[in-house]
Amino acid sequence: MGWSSIAANFGTAGAVGASGEGRTVHPVGAQLLWGDPDPLWAVGDWRPDEVRVVTVDSLTKLAVLGCCAASDEELKVGLFAARGGALRHLTAWAGSYTAVVQSGRRVTIAGDLAGARPVFYTPWANGTAYATAALPLADLIEAQLDVGHLAALLACPETPEALRDSTPYDGVKRIPPGHALILREGSREITGYEPVASLAVAGPQIEAVRAIDGVRDALIDAVRARLTAPRHAPGTPPDPGPVPGMGPAERRAARGAPMPGIGADLSGGSASGTLALLAAGLPGAPGTVLGHGTGAGERLLALTFNDLATGGREAELERARVIASNPRLHHVVVAAGEEGLPYAGLDSVQLTDEPAPSLIMAERHRGRLSAGSADHFTGAGARQVLDAHPARLADLLLDRRRRHLLRPVAALARAEGPSPQSLFIPLRVYRAARKLARTPYRTGLETAADRLLAANRGGLLNGSGPLGASLAALTWSRPGPAARWLTGEALAEVSVRLTEAATRPTSVQRPGEARARAALARQATDQRILEQAAEIRSQRLHAPFLDNQVVRACRALPESLRVQPGARAAILRTVLAGAGIHDLPPGWGATTHATSTAAARTGLRVALPHLIALFDAPLLADAGLVEARVVRKALRAASEGEAVPLDGLADLISTELWLRRLLSRRGTCWTGTAAPRQRAVAGGVPPRPTLRS
Repeated sequence: MGWSSIAANFGTAGAVGASGEGRTVHPVGAQLLWGDPDPLWAVGDWRPDEVRVVTVDSLTKLAVLGCCAASDEELKVGLFAARGGALRHLTAWAGSYTAVVQSGRRVTIAGDLAGARPVFYTPWANGTAYATAALPLADLIEAQLDVGHLAALLACPETPEALRDSTPYDGVKRIPPGHALILREGSREITGYEPVASLAVAGPQIEAVRAIDGVRDALIDAVRARLTAPRHAPGTPPDPGPVPGMGPAERRAARGAPMPGIGADLSGGSASGTLALLAAGLPGAPGTVLGHGTGAGERLLALTFNDLATGGREAELERARVIASNPRLHHVVVAAGEEGLPYAGLDSVQLTDEPAPSLIMAERHRGRLSAGSADHFTGAGARQVLDAHPARLADLLLDRRRRHLLRPVAALARAEGPSPQSLFIPLRVYRAARKLARTPYRTGLETAADRLLAANRGGLLNGSGPLGASLAALTWSRPGPAARWLTGEALAEVSVRLTEAATRPTSVQRPGEARARAALARQATDQRILEQAAEIRSQRLHAPFLDNQVVRACRALPESLRVQPGARAAILRTVLAGAGIHDLPPGWGATTHATSTAAARTGLRVALPHLIALFDAPLLADAGLVEARVVRKALRAASEGEAVPLDGLADLISTELWLRRLLSRRGTCWTGTAAPRQRAVAGGVPPRPTLRS
């Protein structure tokens, strides 16, 4: 009796392997990294420096897939440490990667802290198959759709207790962020490699200056890892096999490939601007900009997105122009009209591993990224790792640091504007934070389950404005913005999930820390799906704020620092100053969601006929999750400017779109004598199924 192993990714690139009981299957378009008894494969558009294998003997091997700054000697040290059980060593190098270790008949796959590089698994051939994407595993076992997971994803997207370890595919499971999957002689174990804070005791606190220095060093190492390819010992790079990766020369020659070199966004916030300035300021060559007749040589391509359909970005464009005066930057403004709005090009959205709100933005981002470089930096995840989740106020109360609540609640009162009620905002926030600090984990989940049931009877799910959002976030679990449109049956099933989770043993976490990690996992998943949906051949999107070492450094920031108004911009200013970058334009770091909200509303209004047709006979209604007429009514109300949560509609639309792409696909991810006979969920969504909780 053997067990089977698969490491796979969906979209740009991945790794795959399989064996067991004489069954012959292998993934389509794969290159073998190592063979029997437990083979490992790489699939897709890999570059030669992105797949590294270190071998000690025939049964002791380490494969690293992705961008990893470790030298071959450091990889060997990590391999020996992992063989002895020290898994954290596999996650401590700069970059973003997946590590797979084979030691005898034991295989260890380490996931990342944020969840941007997840690991999935499923029972197969008297053993376990694992992958870095869920869809190949779903094809392998011919899985049907798990409608209960979709219900939980819409009702409570930031509540791991509702999602549990499930995926959209019945029988395919996901390991949590910060954990590793260990397979040994037919058994499997999921173990955490990162310490978790208890409810009553805070983790070790270091002074703010040292913590920010740690963030600076981690960010510089993360950026440098993308600028310098690791050096291999002779013979260590894997055989490219039938689908070789593309080197720099091939990428330049590839038709329609992005511009060679390094690029970054100057629009999108202070985080992406910080990465652009760090990449341009590091010694060496960030990239070569060709075809502009400047003869400037090595410069970083800096993009600014100009939304012509909505406007209102003049101040951002001016700040970008000032920053781009740096001689090591080449500034390009990407202008887009209605074709660059949210909800544009929905008919051409590619199939992704799972649904995510970023699907409605795929065409918008693809148009921007098509003008970028072969390697492009994005600031995704910075808000989640640097900012304070509102629930962190409860953690401060647990630590008896009440005075640190004064500035954030005062800023919240100012954001609400002058009114007689604004005088009571600090008291309301303090009471909500104190209530959360005194609410046990189990009670919090049971209360959340009751709220979902009350929502079916017209209960208010989330408040409006900064105050309402903050008060709603001061809970152990809160409904998602799409929950108000789900059917009573769907909400009841998710409520059962939460109630069951409340009774299961768990490592008790501090509420603020737990909610912040859940929000980061949600953002990391959305970024992962965006990379698949907006994929451009031979281009890599790099999100250093989601790297393990950057996440760790940001978690060391004192809570009293991160809860202060403007903390993110202040931290990034200090990071840049420590790297020798001081001249920033006035207004740099200002945060506003007005332009993105205006773009979303305009895009919805332009695409309204198509969206109404999409929900004329939606698959979500066939699955019993929504009522079509209710969603159509909400779409019309939003297009007319009524106060409808646009992010909730984005969740519904992207899930419906994903379902249609999934059910219309052809072929499977596998070939061979024992390949599955049909693709996953080939039978479609049954009418009004019983939801699985």
